[in-house]
Amino acid sequence: MKKDIHPDYHTMTVTLADGTSFETKSTMSGGTYSSEVDSTNHPFYTGKRQFVDTAGRVEKFNRRYRKASTEPTEETETAETTEAEKTEGTE
Repeated sequence: MKKDIHPDYHTMTVTLADGTSFETKSTMSGGTYSSEVDSTNHPFYTGKRQFVDTAGRVEKFNRRYRKASTEPTEETETAETTEAEKTEGTE
């Protein structure tokens, strides 16, 4: 085994979302780590489905493709334009 190639390995405290904490060893810097997820609030353990969309990605996707599906195509625009030109000439 080569010397001085491995990261520092030290004790740290992990605090879970429900408030419990324990000590473990890790290569992470800092003496504590706070987790937002644990077995009391994770959907796998609770059986409840949670939908978290903090960035608004679903809305952005829906807006993009709703807009694309409702915009007229070039063929539709040219057909409407020629019909409008024909009616203007007859009046």
